[in-house]
Order: sequence, then structure tokens, then C-alpha cells
Amino acid sequence: MNATLVACLAGASVAQAQTGSQPGVPTTSTEGEVLSLEAALSQGGAASPSIAASTAGVQAVTAARTIAGLRPNPEVQLQVENLAGSGQYRGFRSAESSVGIALPLELGGKRSARLALANARLTRAEIQTAIAVADLRLRITQLYVEAAAAERRTEVLSEQSAIAANALRIASERVRAGAASPIEQQRADVLRINAQVAADSAGRQAQAARLNLAALIGRPITGLLDRAWFDQVASFYGPAQPVDVEETLAFAAATADVRAADAQVRLARASRIPNITISAGARRLAETNDTAAVVGVSVPIPIFNNGRAFVSQSQAEQTQAQALRSLVALDTRQDIARAQTEVANAAATARATGGPGLAAAAEAARIARIGYSQGKFDQIALLDAERTLSQTRQAYVDALAAYHDAVARLQRLTTPATLANGEARQ
Repeated sequence: MNATLVACLAGASVAQAQTGSQPGVPTTSTEGEVLSLEAALSQGGAASPSIAASTAGVQAVTAARTIAGLRPNPEVQLQVENLAGSGQYRGFRSAESSVGIALPLELGGKRSARLALANARLTRAEIQTAIAVADLRLRITQLYVEAAAAERRTEVLSEQSAIAANALRIASERVRAGAASPIEQQRADVLRINAQVAADSAGRQAQAARLNLAALIGRPITGLLDRAWFDQVASFYGPAQPVDVEETLAFAAATADVRAADAQVRLARASRIPNITISAGARRLAETNDTAAVVGVSVPIPIFNNGRAFVSQSQAEQTQAQALRSLVALDTRQDIARAQTEVANAAATARATGGPGLAAAAEAARIARIGYSQGKFDQIALLDAERTLSQTRQAYVDALAAYHDAVARLQRLTTPATLANGEARQ
């Protein structure tokens, strides 16, 4: 396996953690070890079935390359004539035996053509390993984002549940004081129950997400995830930067398929040239008990299979591979442009939702709580402010998750394919 390629991908940079907190978002003390995304990525490939499968694929193709370079084995020939007949040829009295060796000779450059095809397939297998590494990084990142988002939603909904419980307490006091109708207490109790159910559900979803991430990286997660990283959003996204599609993994894989198809055409053309077999040996003559040399040459006659169909098939597959490479270049360019737009839009949404929008909702809810407890606002105003704050907080978490997911997908699309030795194989 090309170690340079895998090391380059496995050591790809991860966004650094942001130390600041967003306004209006509840803070939680971190107990135990915090699992960063970088640590999760470094541990994810230790026991990954996809990496093991791609590595075994490289080993298989490497063995196939060794086989492709082997020459045909020689043959030992033994021939006995003039035996078990009639008259003087009865039994073994007149038997004549020949012992020799036959050596097939490949013509037309078949061995070099096989090696070229094996090298092309080995390069393709190495690129497939790089693709497996990139796909695994994307999967780990997405699960990490999912778990971090679920963790944050649990915090938001747990705080909303505590707020709903406090609202129920205030409503009960107002009812006992005769300042409010009992229906306010009933309404507050229903909201408290619903908030508690939502918080419990979010907690179970967060636990499931953590278990999925732990299963993928092969270690239990005992502490919190990196909250500072999850809160980080790029401060500026200008015009989309052009990306060289020919440097991406997808295009490299398609190019490797084209080169394998080219090598297959070369092998098909070389296979049309018949091989010859040269044999040499010694024969014992029964009548005189003398020996004589025997030399032979055999050449197949390409009557039924002259190799044209194989050449036609290989050329059609070559054309198909070239067309698919053009299609990959077009699709990759469009996917990158779409991903760049999604990253920019998600970043703008996250900054807007988590900035002035969240601060305004938090301040409105704070004023509504004070006013309701002092009898200045009715319960409808309080509930509306609390609902707006909860929705804004959850929207902020969703925007952060969408942003990090879009960044991860863009990084996967633009992962470079750098083969240190692939171009040198001939």
C-alpha cells in the first residue's frame, strides 16, 4: 500500500477549537476527558473494516502483479512409440522412447503488457485505499457532528425543562394568591410535562449518537465532546475558490480506470500474436539401440479464435472508461461548487442565528419571565417568548450541525490524491 498517500490523508488538518462562547447558549462544565474530532479521526482507522478490506485488496493486486511478471513454465515430455502392437511390435521389444523438454516462448510483448495492466490495477487499488480513508474520515466527522449536536440539543431542552418547571411554580403561586386563573397552572403543567419528555428524548438520542461514534472509533466515550469546536464558524467566506478537479480522488480513480483500460487494449493486441513452443530431447532407437536428438517447434493456428473479439471488447471498455472520466470531472466540479455554496450559506445562517437572533430571543425571554412573575405580563406573552427562545436555540444547533456537515463533505470532495510512486510504475 502506498504509505505516503494514506499518511497524507490520515494527517489532514482539522479545524482548531474556538474558545469563546455564543451569547444566550447555556454553558456546562466539562467533566472527564474531552474527545476532540482530531482524536476521533486518529483512532477511527485502527480497526476499520473498510480500511482492512482496501488494504487486503492492495495486497491481492500486488500478488497479481508478481504473477503477471512470471514466465511460462517449461514442460518435460516423455513419448513411447511402437509398443503393444502385433508381430515384431508385440510388447516392448521394438519400443522407441523419447525424452525431452519443451519451452513456451511468449511473443509480441505479452509479459510487459501484463505487467503494465497489473501496475495500472495496483495504482487503482492504492487510490481505492485512499478513498476508503477519506470516506472513513467523512463518516467519523459526520457521526461526531451528530453526537455533538445531540449533546447540545439535550442541554437546550434540559434547560427549557427547568424553565418550564420554574414557570409552573410561579403559576402555582399566582393561582394561590388569586392573581391568576387555575387554567394557567394547568397550562404550565402541560408545558412542563412536554418539556421534560422532549429533554428525555433528546438525552436518549444523544446517548445513541455517542454509542454509534464509539463503535466506529473503537473506544468508549466517557467525557464530553469538543464543544468549542462545534461552536466554531468561519468568520468570512468570500467567493468560492477554484479547485483543480484533476487533483481530486474521484478524478484520480477515473484516470486509473482509463490507464487500466489502455493497458488492457495493449494486452489484447499482444495476445493476437501466437506463441511458439520449442522442444528438444533424445530418442532411443530400438533396432540399433542408438540415440538421436529430437528438435521440434509448434505454433498454434488462430483459426477459431484470432483475438479480434478481445481487442474489440477492450477498445469498447477503453472508450467507456474515457467517457466516465469526463463525466466524473463534470460531476465533481458541480458537487464541489454546490458544497462550497452550502458551506457559505450554513456559515451565514449559523452566525445570524447564534449572534443577534439568539441574544435578542434570550433577552426577550428574560424580560418576559420577570414581568410574568411580577404580574406585568400575562402567561401567553411568557409562553411565546419561551417558545421563541427554544426554537432559536435549536435552530442555532441545527445550523451549526449543517455547517460542520457541509465542511466535512467539501473536504471529502476536495481531498487530494498524491501518489508518490504510481507515476513511476511502467
